[in-house]
Amino acid sequence: MNLEELKKKKDDCRTWKNVEPWFLQLKEACKIEKKDLNIDYGDWFSIGNRVDLSDDEYEVILKTAKKLIPWRKGPFKIFDLEIDSEWQSNIKYNLIRPYFNLKDKIVADIGCNNGYYMFRMLEDCPKRLVGFDPSPLTLHQFEFINHFVKSDIIYEMLGVEHLEFYNHKFDFIFMLGVLYHRADPVGTLKSLARGLNSKGEILIDTFMIDGEDEICLTPNKRYSKIPNIYFIPTISALKNWLERAGFENIEILATVVTTSSEQRKTPWSFDESLEDFLDKEDSTKTVEGYPAPKRVYVKARKVL
Repeated sequence: MNLEELKKKKDDCRTWKNVEPWFLQLKEACKIEKKDLNIDYGDWFSIGNRVDLSDDEYEVILKTAKKLIPWRKGPFKIFDLEIDSEWQSNIKYNLIRPYFNLKDKIVADIGCNNGYYMFRMLEDCPKRLVGFDPSPLTLHQFEFINHFVKSDIIYEMLGVEHLEFYNHKFDFIFMLGVLYHRADPVGTLKSLARGLNSKGEILIDTFMIDGEDEICLTPNKRYSKIPNIYFIPTISALKNWLERAGFENIEILATVVTTSSEQRKTPWSFDESLEDFLDKEDSTKTVEGYPAPKRVYVKARKVL
């Protein structure tokens, strides 16, 4: 697989009719050059302060951030402009943070969205940080933020299926909220294993269903109004998938029911969010009648 040729084709997306407005507005924001900005790596990943900008520059920042709606991951604060994303991604990040040490490691974030988690990871001083996500919108959101952060993060408009063909392997791979979008979950996990160095580790989260049996839910058409959800396993089934894919030392870090404190509508997101995806009469079920979203967080190591 020629990834360089593929990346060139994907980069041409900036000329697409629906993408070009984002790109042109981003170019306006990137004309603003600021050095030595204050960066806060906390829950609201923050860059700069309002006093760093003129009124005209702030209007460009505001216009660019609004042009790039919807913001699904975050939250961000850019020159004191609060981008309150649909997902409060700080909740997930703070949950998994005690379970990894990225210092001097080569790290990948599969399905990185706009890079919120990677920006937070910078504080760990990884050797290299690469995000994989094929979405043009989230690429432009990332570039908007990174123009001011000026990090060395690499953003690839690629998917997990390209990982094993990438030009180097990784010591640690995150794949948060991706596995249930894949029609072949075991094959996807095998791709992660092939993308790892010796003794490499993964940290993933995925939807789960309760139960001791080694089974999974296969939703009909949609799950929680999401069309591309294929398999939702029990923890036992997920462990089987991981073992078949070549992983060991499987550690269940947490199981968490998604609530409106983590996912909800904001002026920066879509018109619908979690409250619209659940049964109005019974919040333990989705609108389709399935168990409401619950996630399991897992860490595992590649079999040597």
